[in-house]
Amino acid sequence: MKNLLVIITLLSFAFANGQAFSGKGDQKLQVGANFQDSATGVNVSYDLGLGENISVGITSTYALGISNGLEDDVVDLNGKTIVEKAGFLDRFDLKARFNANIGNVLNIDENFDLYPGLNLSLKNFGGHVGARYFFTDGFGVYSEAQFPIAKYNDKLTRAEHIHNQFTVNLGAVFNL
Repeated sequence: MKNLLVIITLLSFAFANGQAFSGKGDQKLQVGANFQDSATGVNVSYDLGLGENISVGITSTYALGISNGLEDDVVDLNGKTIVEKAGFLDRFDLKARFNANIGNVLNIDENFDLYPGLNLSLKNFGGHVGARYFFTDGFGVYSEAQFPIAKYNDKLTRAEHIHNQFTVNLGAVFNL
């Protein structure tokens, strides 16, 4: 019973000391999984605080697992059947991002940050809404939903739909 009490006390102390966003100079590194229709992959992002509630950053996603349909995308071009597979450029995306960190405005918990934002990627112009929760000063978890607002190309192949649709990222976040 004493051991259980000590563990609970230590965990509650650890939970009480995290801080989600500290403003100018704050740096976050997020590493997680990316989920979308017909593909799953890895997501890595970095954010730098510019002010009390503003940060900018960069994020990159690579689709590792794709559905069988994207591995054998058959295209009819002038009467010829061409097999078009999802290549590296279809699987990879890089985004510059702007976040409005409003966790301290909502005042839910000092360990919690909610950050809506906009991003400009190699594939589209879009938005995102994310949330972070820190268990300690250096470690937490995050969840983020991304969505395209304007695609660069209206006539996308099935392989080009990767990163041009609603996606969800889940993973770990670290204070740097």
